[in-house]
Amino acid sequence: MASPSAAKTAQRVLSVDEALERILARIAALAPETIALGDALGCVLAEDVVADRDVPPFRNSAMDGYAVRGEDVARPSVRLRVVGAVGAGETPARAVGRGEAMRIMTGAPLPDGADTVVRVEDTDGGKEAVTITRETPTGLSVRQAGEDLRRGETVLARGTHLRPADIGVLATLGRARVPVIPRPRVSVLSTGDEVVELDAPLAPGKIRDANRYSLSAAVRAIGAEPYPIGIARDTAEDLRHALGNAAFADAVVTSGGVSVGDRDYVKPVVEQMGSMDFWSIAIRPGRPLAFGTLRTAGGTRSVPIFGLPGNPVSALLTFELFVRPALLKMAGRAKLHRPRVRARLLDAVEKPAGLRLFARGVYDPVAGTVRSTGPQGSGILRSMSLANCLIEVPEAPERAGPEEQVTVIRTDLPEDH
Repeated sequence: MASPSAAKTAQRVLSVDEALERILARIAALAPETIALGDALGCVLAEDVVADRDVPPFRNSAMDGYAVRGEDVARPSVRLRVVGAVGAGETPARAVGRGEAMRIMTGAPLPDGADTVVRVEDTDGGKEAVTITRETPTGLSVRQAGEDLRRGETVLARGTHLRPADIGVLATLGRARVPVIPRPRVSVLSTGDEVVELDAPLAPGKIRDANRYSLSAAVRAIGAEPYPIGIARDTAEDLRHALGNAAFADAVVTSGGVSVGDRDYVKPVVEQMGSMDFWSIAIRPGRPLAFGTLRTAGGTRSVPIFGLPGNPVSALLTFELFVRPALLKMAGRAKLHRPRVRARLLDAVEKPAGLRLFARGVYDPVAGTVRSTGPQGSGILRSMSLANCLIEVPEAPERAGPEEQVTVIRTDLPEDH
């Protein structure tokens, strides 16, 4: 295979918006699967859920106390005859008549004839006869049948991003298994002869593999499942073997090897194993970024591959801007983009003309201000660690100065559109 530098292409540089549009146009939601309810948190519901019964299915008590007729307790200091007791999970042995009360526990079915529950604190706690010490409004502390869910009601719509409360609703309806868009499985691969495992000796010229860990964490943060593949060395053969192993997943994310140096093999290898859509974006940091597809063994399906830059800031930032929305769409999510706000810049941010800059920043929502985290080099990973936002500066200007209004991407908040 010829060296990458010998096969440079005249393909034009894409804008950030064009690149993201191309990516999202090629990404579709995964096919629905039916999974155990306990595994469904964070997944997207694949069909409407309709209640097949009322919840609760019967009138029941919201308090420990006495089930009574409301007309009997419209005034205080009433004494009633106690005709039994009913606990949660039991059924009343008889109805409650005029001048009678039945001891009742929280969640227990209300006996016929009763329409009100008097809290035990508002009685003398009598066992054979009970004195009601304060006036109690009719209907107090009674949960009506169907007041939570009505039979035939659509309680969760297709496309719902399942939260803990939604899981509880599904459990209430007896849904032990639910149809969802599954979590995307994402292979994460580092490349480079200079990259070593975390516990390997750090010889001269070597660096630890931070990208595989930060990118795997970024995958996990959106609810997808990362599968760290390892490190591919700077040969076409090793990269081809690693990508073949990675292609079982729903998407592949690599870092490094996407420029046009003599040892940057991601683009030519991907073109050999599938297709490359683009590989240069007018962005800083992260200009060398590749997107394409890998054909699986036997050619039965194509897997999207994102070739991210090797510099740790560039890798995480391009994941945030391009890979994260794609994986969210793959997971069936409707909202793909973080909130954007305008803020007053406190310090100057320099950039080359013609490139859109995403500086790492600290946004103060109370003051409506933003400042950079400091030095913005693509190898300064701490700039990402300190940041709660990205400061977006468009292509035309070469700087954004203090007191200017700038666009801020709230990376500390979930997607809102």
